[in-house]
Amino acid sequence: MSAVLPALRQSAAPAAAGPWRRAFLRLRRRRGAMLGGVVVLLFVAMALLAPWISPYDPIATSWGAIRKAPSAAHWFGTDEIGRDVLSRIIWGTQASLLAGVVSVSISLLIGVPIGLLAGFVGGWVDGLISRITDAFLACPFLILAIAMAAFLGPSLRNAMIAIGISAAPIFVRLTRAQVINILVEDYIEAARAVGNPPWRIALRHVLPNITAPVMVQATLAIASAVIAEASLSFLGLGQQPPAPSWGSMLNTAKNYVDNAPWMAIWPGVSIFALVLSFNLLGDGLRDALDPRQR
Repeated sequence: MSAVLPALRQSAAPAAAGPWRRAFLRLRRRRGAMLGGVVVLLFVAMALLAPWISPYDPIATSWGAIRKAPSAAHWFGTDEIGRDVLSRIIWGTQASLLAGVVSVSISLLIGVPIGLLAGFVGGWVDGLISRITDAFLACPFLILAIAMAAFLGPSLRNAMIAIGISAAPIFVRLTRAQVINILVEDYIEAARAVGNPPWRIALRHVLPNITAPVMVQATLAIASAVIAEASLSFLGLGQQPPAPSWGSMLNTAKNYVDNAPWMAIWPGVSIFALVLSFNLLGDGLRDALDPRQR
């Protein structure tokens, strides 16, 4: 009997844990999501430690090392004016991650309050917001971001604003749908019955319960924002040279694919690895935060 009790306590511990701890335990069992999270953390560390781990100045030119193949001196080779590709990849991580995080933050600040208002108030307010959202969603995300970035002017800041505004309708639609589903729950009716004002119900009972799906969508949206920033930089609407950006590096490398393929390989691999990692992490979070998972 004494040997059975500890086993029962251990089996009951996950069930007694909080919802976020149970979600973390489910996430930890998904190898793809954990691999994606590790790679994302590596990129974050690379961006934060860029001044210390970068072997060369990312904008320093060397006319004696133009388009040199990868070697012991330059692990990833050099570009068309002798800049070290590895150093530019490391510093370009800052632009990609900054664009992803800031753009999605802008989308959340715009989309979540508007979606909460539309779903909670309903009526003509919901109808008006929904029609405007539909109009934005009718235009492809990247096309809208390119148009707004061209209107605002070429810079990383304007690119982040354009991406953030272009992605906001997705969060409006998601938040509205989640709010409508939650408003029919019994605990919302109980909160109304005891006399809670509408603003308190929205902030204390509705908003915390839509955090999980919004968090999952935000993680997936960062991957889309990274691709959008690289696309804008490729078109000359994002990070401006000589500041390093993976998209602008690809734009330059397209002219030297035959003679210096490493100039295109490493920025492409970096974009692929970061976007794939965020997608794996987002898919894992979606499964881990699903209340139907056991």
